[in-house]
Amino acid sequence: MQATVTDHRAEVAVLHLRGELDADTSGRLHAVLSDLLERPVPRIVVDLSGLKFCDSVGLSAFIISKQVIASRGGWLSFAGANQFLTQLMETVGLGRYFAIFPEIDDAIAAAQI
Repeated sequence: MQATVTDHRAEVAVLHLRGELDADTSGRLHAVLSDLLERPVPRIVVDLSGLKFCDSVGLSAFIISKQVIASRGGWLSFAGANQFLTQLMETVGLGRYFAIFPEIDDAIAAAQI
């Protein structure tokens, strides 16, 4: 899995994920999320458009991060999930826990309302 971060107007970090997120690659995700959680009020959109697979280890990293983010008044949302990832998140009930948007700009715009 590859992970890169871009800042959108210095307010929102967009975490772009590519490849497969599983037990073997989750360490990279934890490291990147740890850096993003150092921000005073973390606002993160996770771009899933390049992610082909995610297992329970990857999902748990997002859940743990969201708890920290929420305690600091920030937010974490998803954008661009393919059909597999959308179905996975709905099946395990994360659709009620995370906002999932079709596009990155939609996620950023929703947070600014």
